[in-house]
Amino acid sequence: MAAQAKVDVGGILRPQGRLDLATALQPYPGTLGERAAAHLLRRAGFGGTPAEIARYSAMRATDAAAALLAMPSASSIAPPEQAQVDGPLRQGETRESLAALQLWWLNRMLNTPAPLQEKMTLYFHGHFTSRATPRFPRITYNQNALFRRYAAGNLRELTREVSKDAAMLIYLDGAENVASHPNENYARELMELFTLGVDNYSENDVRESARAWTGWRVVRRTDSVVFDEARHDAGSKTFLGRTGNFNGDDIVDIIFDQPQCARFFAASLLNWFVYNDPEPELVDAVAGVMRAHRYELAPVLGTIFASNVFYGERSYRALVKSPVEFVVGTYKTLGLSEIGEMAIPSLQQMGQRLFFPPSVAGWPGGKNWLTSGTMIDRQNFLTRLLGSQTLRTSSWLRQLPVAPASAAGVLAQRIVQNDVSPASRSELEAYLGGAGSAALPSLSAENYDQRISGAVYLAMATPAYQLN
Repeated sequence: MAAQAKVDVGGILRPQGRLDLATALQPYPGTLGERAAAHLLRRAGFGGTPAEIARYSAMRATDAAAALLAMPSASSIAPPEQAQVDGPLRQGETRESLAALQLWWLNRMLNTPAPLQEKMTLYFHGHFTSRATPRFPRITYNQNALFRRYAAGNLRELTREVSKDAAMLIYLDGAENVASHPNENYARELMELFTLGVDNYSENDVRESARAWTGWRVVRRTDSVVFDEARHDAGSKTFLGRTGNFNGDDIVDIIFDQPQCARFFAASLLNWFVYNDPEPELVDAVAGVMRAHRYELAPVLGTIFASNVFYGERSYRALVKSPVEFVVGTYKTLGLSEIGEMAIPSLQQMGQRLFFPPSVAGWPGGKNWLTSGTMIDRQNFLTRLLGSQTLRTSSWLRQLPVAPASAAGVLAQRIVQNDVSPASRSELEAYLGGAGSAALPSLSAENYDQRISGAVYLAMATPAYQLN
């Protein structure tokens, strides 16, 4: 990028200029170093402990991307206990089942050996959106496992699978879609929100697609999905300029043959992992990689995470952390090993209740995460967390130097990679030096817990910490 001006965003000075497309997707040279490694771990996962950041710091970008893409088989991941998820189906216990499922997933995000697998599961959860089925929580878990299975897999195959997934069939009325009365809900959202975007299909395409998807239903007793030939419209359909006796799989194939489909997913992934409103030229370049690899995600993600544009200043701390990223990342940064139940209501107050997106469009994200109200909720979460046994269970907070200036330096480095303004750094050092309370003088062994907890709060309340 050729710098033209600098804009202060979240305390970060970043050059603004034209995209150099010739080098944007080329591998970032040299080893990452601490700042770039922390950036990668925030974006491709939920942040890193000091030890993890140090390990990735010594890697080249291509090797770091390959390490993140080395995922375990989804079938090897132990699901939550059957009793936790299913439970008796009375309303109160069902709510408890869903809370247990949320907590299981949050701790999976925190402790997984494959953070990119969980980050992509979260991405798909907001992309192929459906809401939890309260009386049948196992269906919700099954969809979550489906997303995990395709975390670096084939987008075309995932779209086929999620179209016939029980949670999706229930949420968008696909289970009620029969030849005699085609239901167009899923057919419309499949194109508008999941694969093509608005203005890339006609109303007739919606109607013909709905006919092709008829016949699928959910057997509630077993949480299984079956195809009922008697409910399917076997007539000829014309869809996106092609005519035939199409079924749902055919519809997906035709959609993925459209150049717009690759552009749609490329823009979505760039918005999720790199920066908002990516240049059309960059979208086209990533779409080209996607088409060249027949919608296999692993080479696309590998290209993005090793690229110059990913590590460029425009990308650095350019995305607002979602509440889930904020909460899981805080536990990860502090080196805590278990997320407790207090995280569930905190996330809901911040605006992100897992398995319950506000609409089929998912969470709006971006700057929408930061309002005066949600910033207070983030601060309240930090207050509750840091007021608990955090220092006693953190992998590194008990090891800080007692000298205020030295402690402030370590905190600023490990929490925000020194991405703080001089004023914020001075405030941090002054607090550790005894400012703000006669009852708590300068940092010492006697007041270590109170002063360090307060200093961590100050570092995590900075604008930079709200950004990925």
